[in-house]
Amino acid sequence: MVKVNGELVEEAGKSVAAYLAEAGYDSRAVAVEYNEVILPKADYEKTILVDEDVVEIVCFMGGGR
Repeated sequence: MVKVNGELVEEAGKSVAAYLAEAGYDSRAVAVEYNEVILPKADYEKTILVDEDVVEIVCFMGGGR
């Protein structure tokens, strides 16, 4: 199991890019922390999720005042 944004999910074996796409994230508009390190976008495709990984995904939002 992989912990994504505090929830355990069965996503081991997928790349970060594949997980983002399947979960509906726009990879251009997120930052990914992978095991407490910010993951460069260039590494999303080659980083494979394994059991006990911890991933935090932060979405950038437009707008403001």
